[in-house]
Amino acid sequence: MTAHSDETKQLRPGLWETVNERYPGSMITKDDFVPLAPLRKPLSESRLTFVSSAGVQPKGTMPFDVGHPVGDYSFRRVPSTSNPSDLEIHQIKYPTHGAVNDLNVIFPIERWQELAAESVIGGLTPNFFSFIGYNMDSERLERTLAEDIAEAVVADGADVALLAPA
Repeated sequence: MTAHSDETKQLRPGLWETVNERYPGSMITKDDFVPLAPLRKPLSESRLTFVSSAGVQPKGTMPFDVGHPVGDYSFRRVPSTSNPSDLEIHQIKYPTHGAVNDLNVIFPIERWQELAAESVIGGLTPNFFSFIGYNMDSERLERTLAEDIAEAVVADGADVALLAPA
């Protein structure tokens, strides 16, 4: 993908219209653009963090509230050094069978570790971040959960944050 100098460019124009078409009743409106952020240094020198709505978390931590009617607005820190066997999925809004067999299909922690070991990326932040994507209050999602995760990403010293929906 080529970087654009025009700050009005965004990765996915029309995103909210697509969400509203696929999920009638959500009626999310967002008029401002989310510009792409250029890398400030080469990827091979950058610390990467991963943010996912997969509902992955370390075993033994408080499970996400997957039954709450408006969603769970919390997130979990997932140590970037974790083995998949140390993690579990708390999520009922997408089929998890494939991810239970190989967590990397939804939360590619071993792939990130390999890329860091091969110096393709400069390193990993101490933690990755996970939440459940089922959240019916988009303003609360943006105002609390997104802000909380953004603060945690900055505190962990990330140069690059890769966000991936489940």
